[in-house]
Amino acid sequence: MTSAPRRPAGSPSRDRSAQLSAGDAARQGAARRGTRSRGFAAVCVALASMLILSACTVPFLPAPTAKPSTSTVDPSIAASAPEGLEKFYSQAVEWSSCGDGLQCGKVRVPVDYAQPGSDEITLAAIKLPSTGDKKGSILVNPGGPGGSGVDFIKDAGTTHFTEKLRANYDIVGFDPRGVKDSAPVKCMTDAERDAAREKVFRKDTDEGLAEAIAFNKSFAEQCAQQTGPILGHIDTVSAAKDLDILRAVVNDSKLNYLGFSYGTFLGSTYASLFADNVGHLVLDGAVDPSISNEELTAGQARAFEKAIHTYVASCQKQNQCPMSGSVDNGVQEIRDLISAVDQNPQTAKDGRLVTGNDFVNGLILPLYNDQSWPALTQALDSAFSGDVSQMMRLADLGADREPNGTYSSNSAFAFQAINCLDYPMVMDTAGMRAEEARLLQESPTFGSFFAYGGVNCKDWPYPNTRTPAPVKYTGQAPIVVVGTTGDPATPLAWSQSLRKQLENASLVTWEGEGHTAYGRSNSCVSTAVDDYFVDGKLPQDGLTC
Repeated sequence: MTSAPRRPAGSPSRDRSAQLSAGDAARQGAARRGTRSRGFAAVCVALASMLILSACTVPFLPAPTAKPSTSTVDPSIAASAPEGLEKFYSQAVEWSSCGDGLQCGKVRVPVDYAQPGSDEITLAAIKLPSTGDKKGSILVNPGGPGGSGVDFIKDAGTTHFTEKLRANYDIVGFDPRGVKDSAPVKCMTDAERDAAREKVFRKDTDEGLAEAIAFNKSFAEQCAQQTGPILGHIDTVSAAKDLDILRAVVNDSKLNYLGFSYGTFLGSTYASLFADNVGHLVLDGAVDPSISNEELTAGQARAFEKAIHTYVASCQKQNQCPMSGSVDNGVQEIRDLISAVDQNPQTAKDGRLVTGNDFVNGLILPLYNDQSWPALTQALDSAFSGDVSQMMRLADLGADREPNGTYSSNSAFAFQAINCLDYPMVMDTAGMRAEEARLLQESPTFGSFFAYGGVNCKDWPYPNTRTPAPVKYTGQAPIVVVGTTGDPATPLAWSQSLRKQLENASLVTWEGEGHTAYGRSNSCVSTAVDDYFVDGKLPQDGLTC
């Protein structure tokens, strides 16, 4: 697994090559999990509120008391199961208390939907029960790919969702197949992950590129050996079919769903497969399903370049900003600092080597939420003075690495595995070098770190299963798409494009900075989303908040 910014959790390598595993972080801050970085660059999961990065504590409201229960599926819902899947749609789920008023359960799904009678896996799910008269359940995906919906609800269920929404719905999170507690992708020990992060491959040279390809081939073999056959079945189409089983076992005839970042890709895939089962879908921080991996990478590169300029402009209006002169001059100072660390990796206070990739991952993470910009300023100030420890800590947050050296998720592994199945990629040397040249034009600061995403999948043991194409939605229920003007991971243009593809949809735009909007923006956005879910009121198409 090469480094580079990752993208979104949920996790810059993307959430991939430089993938930031902001694995989507609350969703990164209240939690931190993340989103899809293209190029393996970075669509991290929306950061719910990365307040922890500025040493703040996210307050938790008292959770409702949850008693253990067994849910049985209404016969009319079970009867709608596709042929061969009846036993999955009609299964009873044991929901047991797992602390703080939450209930946890396991849901069985087939490994291979083409052979539903063969092997099975279980998906981890968690429920925050409604506090009032329940209308149904809202299934939630925080992003990634690779973000844990279970962790998201544990860490931010009572803070990310409004009281109005929680009064009317059970909020249900789940780990998608391949993620954390749902038949997880396994590849490396924690010590091996640390060692891999210290490797430096000069991919702009033939020798360095060959070393990176060889390393990733060995990594792919480890993943295949340790994970097993499920590794070939963790694509987004399979996950969308799981989503319909989850809908049935929470006893909803229609799916109510809130997806962030990569979660919008999962949601739009569901809408194309199960149009008649759509109830209320909100897709926040949209990924455009019609564009290629390389177009996604370029879009993110441009958006992150814009974000770093916006951040520097804001910083220079404050006291003690470490960047001087004009905005362009300040950005160039950051570029020079990245280059210095990339050429001569430095040692953090804990003795670990900080490479250019880790430095860029740390730099990108706070760009997901403008409330985290002060933490970035502190880290950069220290780095300019020769101490990169704070920047490494930011990179660790994105990678879900705890201070004791353990990794709390497999988001990086799941991210790569899912993307390799979901996207065909340019993998030949000439094509990857041409892409790097284009990315450097699009983003002088981050372009080289977003390049060479094809290296990650060149020797992956399973071929990609999908060709990018516009989503086709024929359902009668309108869908809500939410975009943010300053979103660095999922540019607003993607939300605008997805809204057009869905046709029967409404677009809400938040004029703000950072990744996604619901739960971290303003009452205009939350009211529009809540009224849609609770009162059936579709927000005006084109609403700007």
